[in-house]
Amino acid sequence: MLKTAIFSVLLLLSFGINAHEVKCEYNEKSDNSPYIWISLGSDAIAELQETFPANKVVANKSNDGITLVQVREGQVNCISAMMHEKFKRCGGFVVHDSEEKGLEELYASPERSFGDKAIIADYSINRGDLVRPLIEKVEALKIQGTIEKLSSFKNRYYKAKTGVNSQEWLKSHWEKLTAARTDASVAYFKHDRWPQPSLIATIKGKTEDVIVIGGHADSIAGFWGRERASAPGADDNASGIGTTTEIMRLILESGYQPEKTIKFMAYAAEEVGLLGSKEIATSFKQKGVNVVGALQLDMTNYKGSEVDIVMMTDFTNEGQNAFLGKLIDTYLPTIKWGYDKCGYACSDHASWNRQGYPVSMPFESKKNDMNGKIHTGRDTISQSGGNAEHAAKFARMGVAFVLELDK
Repeated sequence: MLKTAIFSVLLLLSFGINAHEVKCEYNEKSDNSPYIWISLGSDAIAELQETFPANKVVANKSNDGITLVQVREGQVNCISAMMHEKFKRCGGFVVHDSEEKGLEELYASPERSFGDKAIIADYSINRGDLVRPLIEKVEALKIQGTIEKLSSFKNRYYKAKTGVNSQEWLKSHWEKLTAARTDASVAYFKHDRWPQPSLIATIKGKTEDVIVIGGHADSIAGFWGRERASAPGADDNASGIGTTTEIMRLILESGYQPEKTIKFMAYAAEEVGLLGSKEIATSFKQKGVNVVGALQLDMTNYKGSEVDIVMMTDFTNEGQNAFLGKLIDTYLPTIKWGYDKCGYACSDHASWNRQGYPVSMPFESKKNDMNGKIHTGRDTISQSGGNAEHAAKFARMGVAFVLELDK
């Protein structure tokens, strides 16, 4: 019997758009795409099986609230739609190269085991003489400029030419920021299976220990013909990239010489299974890179809740989350912050967490109050009042995070 999954009615209710704009259908009889393995939160399995009945979800194994499932590659667009609509997670799942690799990650302990290269993080707060002058120099207009430029591309989809072009522009922009520093560089992290590269800017420190600040660079809207869809992605996630860029600008222009190496990242292909960050975090683990702290900035410019900054507690590091809260209380006392959960693989922090690295994901609002226009053509800066004042709060926190952790 033909089974069809249609999300258009739900999406119309959620986003207030016309029926012809979005329609997600899956026809099992016409799908000859290869099977692939993905992991997603076990709480989503019932919905997945309802969406793809009978034997179309052919196998699954679970551990610690995560389930490994084999699906058709052709189902991925609708799975992405389901995870966003039902669970508010982007992309909400992780793609694995094989069943063996998926099982390896599913049952692997996230504990670090680098022998002498153990994580050493000092969460004391005592560098106000460095932090306070720098956070006063955060410019919301500069963040706004980055958001507006990135959202001017029709989309930043990982398979689209515009997704490559947007990364080319960002690389050029970051190269201008680093041009005056001999200790700074910008390079692509290229991926074999899709055209959009990830981007990494590095400020070399005196040690090999690493601090990571990043967010995803791709954007997505619609479910078919995504290479042609209008996906400005101003909040999701030009805002995070704009915030990351502003933190980098301030560190560079201040002349600050870091003890640890600082890396700023713009990940490719987050919306389709955290693909870019997964490859980067895995390569760091394989090389024994000692990341003492990672900060994920995904959606920073829509103030949907009374609290300004929300620390996601699941698949993040409790100690580092508390450290961020103390930084806000110390340096940004007018900012309200709190805690929430966003579910498995809701953003790139899951890639770092799975490799055992301490990571935090401060978010723009409570999960249920998040920007309802993301993943549509209406994710523009106008949804955030036409400015980047909210994102500037995250930039100030990010500057404090880097300077206080770098000791």
